[in-house]
Amino acid sequence: MTTPGATWHVTVVDETGSTNADLLDAAVAGAPDRTVLQARHQTAGKGRLDRQWTAPAGANLLVSLLFRDVPADPHQLTQRVALAAVEACSQVAGVTPTLKWPNDLLLDGRKLAGILAQAGAAPGADRPAYVVVGIGLNVGWAPDDAACLGDSFDPAAVLDAVLTAYDRLPSDITDAYRSSLGTIGKSVRVELAASTVVGHALDVLADGRLVVLDECGITHRFDSGDVVHLR
Repeated sequence: MTTPGATWHVTVVDETGSTNADLLDAAVAGAPDRTVLQARHQTAGKGRLDRQWTAPAGANLLVSLLFRDVPADPHQLTQRVALAAVEACSQVAGVTPTLKWPNDLLLDGRKLAGILAQAGAAPGADRPAYVVVGIGLNVGWAPDDAACLGDSFDPAAVLDAVLTAYDRLPSDITDAYRSSLGTIGKSVRVELAASTVVGHALDVLADGRLVVLDECGITHRFDSGDVVHLR
């Protein structure tokens, strides 16, 4: 997944609307693989389902990464960024978050980070031309119901650790992702656009789908949805 000697092309800006939106535009304009855009402040940052993602200027890691080397299962890029973020938190702050399917990092059961991936279509191709993966990670500040690393840590140092950890990931991350995923084995509620499924999370498949056995004994395989870990 990583070409030996490949470099990251990092740009840092004081403020923007959304690093994901900016990097999608840059991709259309020809920005190279492994372009990284970090903002100290976002005015229109969003997560899944267009949820707002806001933080005080300079407090948190707000960054997007552009990938043109897209695997057959593009969700692996999101998984790789998530695993790299977990390792970065361990290296920088001495804590090890768990992952909540499909795209959150949790620390002591509270949200530490969220990840949003957006793809650019390639006409006639069997996979996207590029994928932008954005992550908002609470470094020095968090809402009352969320977690952060602590105000003694620098978002720039966390980003450096994320990029280093990403390049150290093995070619096959299946086992690493599964072992970091706190959703497996949990009672969960999966919230979809038109329905809700309550059951037991059994596994995550190689293609990224979550396997849930519901209360009626029916097995579901989800490729998207909001998951709530039930006590």
